Amino acid sequence: MEGSKVIINNVDGVRENGSSSDGRPPTPSSAAAYHHCLSSGGTTSLRAKSLVRHPSLVKARSSNIPIEPRLSEDDSDSEYAPLLRSGAWADIGSRSSMEDVYVIADNLMHDYALNNSNARPSAFYGVFDGHGGKHAADFACHHLPRFIVEDGEFPEEIERVISSAFLQTDTAFAEACSLDADLASGTTALVAVVIGSSLVVANAGDCRAVLCRRGKAVEMSRDHKPVCLKEKRRIEASGGYVYDGYLNGQLNVARALGDWHMEGLKGQDGGPLSSEPELKSTRLTEEDEFLIIGCDGLWDVFMSQNAVDFARRRLQEHNDPIKCSKDLVDEALKRKSGDNLSVVVVCFQPQPPPNLIVPRRRVQRSISAEGLKELQSFLDSLES
Repeated sequence: MEGSKVIINNVDGVRENGSSSDGRPPTPSSAAAYHHCLSSGGTTSLRAKSLVRHPSLVKARSSNIPIEPRLSEDDSDSEYAPLLRSGAWADIGSRSSMEDVYVIADNLMHDYALNNSNARPSAFYGVFDGHGGKHAADFACHHLPRFIVEDGEFPEEIERVISSAFLQTDTAFAEACSLDADLASGTTALVAVVIGSSLVVANAGDCRAVLCRRGKAVEMSRDHKPVCLKEKRRIEASGGYVYDGYLNGQLNVARALGDWHMEGLKGQDGGPLSSEPELKSTRLTEEDEFLIIGCDGLWDVFMSQNAVDFARRRLQEHNDPIKCSKDLVDEALKRKSGDNLSVVVVCFQPQPPPNLIVPRRRVQRSISAEGLKELQSFLDSLES
């Protein structure tokens, strides 16, 4: 979409919504809170620096979630090209403050002023669930996409670039907090990047992305809870512990950006709270209908398949990703979700999801001659 605009929701309020087709992004209400990261012209001072690979990612790192191979350059001419449409909705829910942030950009190259002659689709979507304040979520929302698009290896080495961007954002926020202690906070982060027909999802925390593939829910992320066996082992190997379901008795997530102010969670040499994301990628096809990205407030009351079924019915009714996002938020409120709610829905097709017809098995039935006689006798008795 040449006319798309990046939409960022980071304004405190009861209800927020955004679409990829109209409206200007809200003015960041907390921009002054981390003014030391902004130039007088409103652009980030981080852009003036030469972006380099995070030291921990100089060598390739393996993901805990299998990653499908990317398309080769020889396949680029014949690859499937999704038609991207997106919408989002947020609600403060029963909380006293809104700490969720989302961003949608259906045309990543255009929206972030990149010179790229490649006509393949490119998009960026993200949700950030803040805790202990909203500053970390706002910071990540504004800076993480920049770290991605301004990396010299983007988009060729997209998985490594995204992983590096998470760690670069976390390090930059630590520097910001060292200049202004009032920024102290943390945030989970989940982003989805589309390059051509490749979808890459990176997650650090308990937000979740679920792909609808011909009506079936395909989870594109894993919730990072301290009680998960894999996360618990990593935490304990890093010198931390899990108490009553909480990391070091303090956080109910095992991965997050920020939280540098919390003792024993992070340090220059690492720590039990990790900012490294898990990645999962897939190649989109005509069977892929839409993607749901939501903060944990949605998944507290929705199972993945349940959310896909619900969203699919709504899209069949109105084929509007904005309305679908609002429908999911409203339903979560009806189901008594006790958290902030932020949902992004990304459609990959111009038409609504088709009705799925389950083929019926052909069953041959036969009736005996005696049965036919009994049936005929019964019919004759009705006429008499």
